[in-house]
Amino acid sequence: MHNKIFSFKHILISSFSLLISAVFFNAYAQKEPQYTQYMYNIGSFNPAYVGTVENAELAALYRAQWIDIPGAPRTIRFGTNLPLSNEKMGLGFNIVNDQLGPVTQTYADLSYSYQVNISDETKLSFGIDAGGSFLNVDFSKGTFENPGEPLNNETISNFYPTIGAGTFLYSDQWYLGVSIPNFLTEGIYNDEVATVVEDNLQFNFIGGYVFNLSDGLKFKPAFLINSLKGSPINLNVSTNFLIADVFTAGVSYRVDNAFSGLAGFQISNSMFLGYSYDYNTNTLGEFNSGSHEVILKFYLGKGGNTNAKNTDNKNSKGKPKQIDTPRFF
Repeated sequence: MHNKIFSFKHILISSFSLLISAVFFNAYAQKEPQYTQYMYNIGSFNPAYVGTVENAELAALYRAQWIDIPGAPRTIRFGTNLPLSNEKMGLGFNIVNDQLGPVTQTYADLSYSYQVNISDETKLSFGIDAGGSFLNVDFSKGTFENPGEPLNNETISNFYPTIGAGTFLYSDQWYLGVSIPNFLTEGIYNDEVATVVEDNLQFNFIGGYVFNLSDGLKFKPAFLINSLKGSPINLNVSTNFLIADVFTAGVSYRVDNAFSGLAGFQISNSMFLGYSYDYNTNTLGEFNSGSHEVILKFYLGKGGNTNAKNTDNKNSKGKPKQIDTPRFF
């Protein structure tokens, strides 16, 4: 009886190891980290966004994916969006640490954007970014079935440069963007790592619209599509409500992957806190208790979060009027 139980347990663990390995290689091929609150994090994957905000922004994000699974992804991101005083250019900086099993990648890049007026209400921004990624694979981490294999004691470290670009078309109420995180897809890894995954161009498509339902209620549907040759398309759709310009609540669906709940609170004019919880709808849902993501944004400068454009931007004394309603993206 004990032998049967042991055999069943061994088969279950072996099958689960194969499942995690498949997920590991798929996630490793998808170089860009995954975000549920992508609508508040556009500057991390589209450099054209960095100059579209009204005031300088600082953002910090932490994502813990697939809780209860050892070696599951953990992502930390810090980023800035800095519009320049000429209202045409912007600068940005991103640093992201992404951990998955024995693999750790740290991305760092600088972004530049330039925007032109398409009409009185519509602008088109172009952006580029340049930086690099530090890759470390430590096979000594974790428990292996054959601990004596030479590979299990190796550590592989490498650095590769990155150059990306994007466009962002927007007005006060809607936006569309497309970006490519890295054009340098050949010769990125050394021979050992290249045997693990072949790199390809990734395309990110994002869009959203803000509906003013009433004075105290706004509704925003949004989407994000990640397309990487050789991998399934990652499609995210979400809906968010902004209540009294303070509370945000919504849901999101990652097709064939997860349902998510989102919540946010405008702590002050200069600070926003967002949270999301993912529940897996695929096989992984049987082995973990979900994923958590927290984002904290700071809006610097007078007036706090004043991303909205306002045609009536001066009061009777000719001074700039503080804008109380956020642009919501």
